[in-house]
Amino acid sequence: MEHLFELGGHQAGAFFGPNDQHLRMLETHFPKLKMLARGNTLLVKGEAPEVETFISKYEALVAFLDAHNGISPQDVERILLENANEVPEQPLGQSDLILFGTNGMAIKARTTNQRKLVQAVLASDLVFALGPAGTGKTYTAVALAVRALKNKEVKRIVLTRPAVEAGENLGFLPGDLREKLDPYLQPLYDALRDMLPGEKLNQYLENGTIQIAPLAFMRGRTLDHAFVILDEAQNATESQMKMFLTRMGGSAKFVITGDVTQVDLPARQRSGLIQASHLLKEIPAVRFVELDAGDVIRHRLVKAIIQAYERKAKTEE
Repeated sequence: MEHLFELGGHQAGAFFGPNDQHLRMLETHFPKLKMLARGNTLLVKGEAPEVETFISKYEALVAFLDAHNGISPQDVERILLENANEVPEQPLGQSDLILFGTNGMAIKARTTNQRKLVQAVLASDLVFALGPAGTGKTYTAVALAVRALKNKEVKRIVLTRPAVEAGENLGFLPGDLREKLDPYLQPLYDALRDMLPGEKLNQYLENGTIQIAPLAFMRGRTLDHAFVILDEAQNATESQMKMFLTRMGGSAKFVITGDVTQVDLPARQRSGLIQASHLLKEIPAVRFVELDAGDVIRHRLVKAIIQAYERKAKTEE
């Protein structure tokens, strides 16, 4: 009996391991089988019972690889020694785990307020996450979006930001429209690269499963079956915020993140985030989560800097 396995390009390297280390482990564990790896395929030949056992182990390995975005020799060995129908679950005591990112990195809620954000998104379709820079608002939201996509709870992810800094100066930047706008959207790309293998991310961006665009591009759309994040929402005008919120389709999740202390809008324009915070506060189905300096997970000095500005703001009230 023989069986041909076909791996996606982003899977093959991780599955076979560095210098085919994982393949050598499979050959050792199944000495009666002949294995031939070429490109993204693996041909296995042998007696039917052995091949069938190999198939169950292969499926367990691929399931682990898909769930964790990576697999180590220790993981391969553990799966090979387990019952064929058992796929390793996430370790106990990992209730704050959101997903495994690239190279198996555990991405989890790391503070009490980040945990509140996770719970709010699970409970509500419209969540506002408010707080200063470095508190993990956007990163946590993107992780939840990727998890929802992996779990097939949504069909696409839409990430957007107001390109306030560009304004009329956009035309002076080199390149086409995407090249002009990408610098303003770079933090969203950075978060995604932590959570999805490069080839998979590029595939999603190319086929529209993940869309990253400035807020102005949302006009006229209905966003359904999507996990949508509006980042840096303090820089959305009042009319832009109303436009964005009314894009919400029947099967969508919206997360709006922002810092009301860092509004970059011209003096004559008011922040739509501040207005929405007042207007929607009394709607029970809308959740607001406030993060603060205690949630900062960047350099320890960032927390001290935020606290210094907060003290200054209080003295000026």
